[in-house]
Amino acid sequence: MTKLEYTLAPGMPAQRLNLFLRTQGLTAGLIKAVKYDGGGFFCDGAPVHTDHIVRPGQTVSFVLPPEPQTDVVPQDIPLHIAYEDAFAAVLDKPAGIAVHPTLNYPDGTLANGWLHYLQTQGRSGVFRPVNRLDKNTSGLVLCAQNAFAAPALAASAEKTYLAVTAGTLPQRHGFIEAPIGRQGDSIIGRCVTPNGKYSLTEYTVLAETDRYTLAACRLHTGRTHQIRVHMAYIGHPLAGDSLYGGPVQDIARQALHCAVMRFQNPYTHARVRVQSPLPPDMAALLGAGGLLDKWQPDAL
Repeated sequence: MTKLEYTLAPGMPAQRLNLFLRTQGLTAGLIKAVKYDGGGFFCDGAPVHTDHIVRPGQTVSFVLPPEPQTDVVPQDIPLHIAYEDAFAAVLDKPAGIAVHPTLNYPDGTLANGWLHYLQTQGRSGVFRPVNRLDKNTSGLVLCAQNAFAAPALAASAEKTYLAVTAGTLPQRHGFIEAPIGRQGDSIIGRCVTPNGKYSLTEYTVLAETDRYTLAACRLHTGRTHQIRVHMAYIGHPLAGDSLYGGPVQDIARQALHCAVMRFQNPYTHARVRVQSPLPPDMAALLGAGGLLDKWQPDAL
């Protein structure tokens, strides 16, 4: 049970409760859910309706409603929880596991493991990933603990990926701006195409040799396979990325890792930063490519 409290600051104009709550980040749907399923709202301890006028210095409190039922089956799948509070959790996903159930991966996913974790904690809830990673991309997945946190986390999340590309990138710091769409009739593949959606990737070279480049990448848009497609488009596909023509001799999957997650706590507004270490297969790749001693993880 998560209880929230908000005080209307001195000097602020008196206002209707529902309007005040919207300024605090509550959606209309959540306000309705608290009203009917969460026990309602209180002003200085007294129950009130959403048309109540809140005055400066008064404190509004309420309990978030129960999370909805989910059909995801809890499964005892090892989880690495890199960070957790009442509003957010950051899971460090290994390569080879899907984020949530799909037709091809109906179970054995991060979602199944999270539901099992909640069950062992005596908690109920659903799996609310704010970002998603391909099955064979490793790294940090930000999850909202409740419906209140989800939109705020999605708005504030900033992700930095580590990517190992073939060859030497054209600039130390650059942008790839090219529209991405489906690759023919393929369900999975994507490509740069004039009919695609606007896509922008920013990269910074951290270390390089003639063989490989280690780059930090930030997505300014969120398209499927964006980093993989953009790097292949400029002639430097990711190592291990057989779908987009990357060299496969030194790693068995695309060399892409979500290494840093930054976001704002939706209740306290404190900034949070979580970092994931490089997984063993990418560390081995950097060693094989002569890059392991050429970069500083603290620089991310």
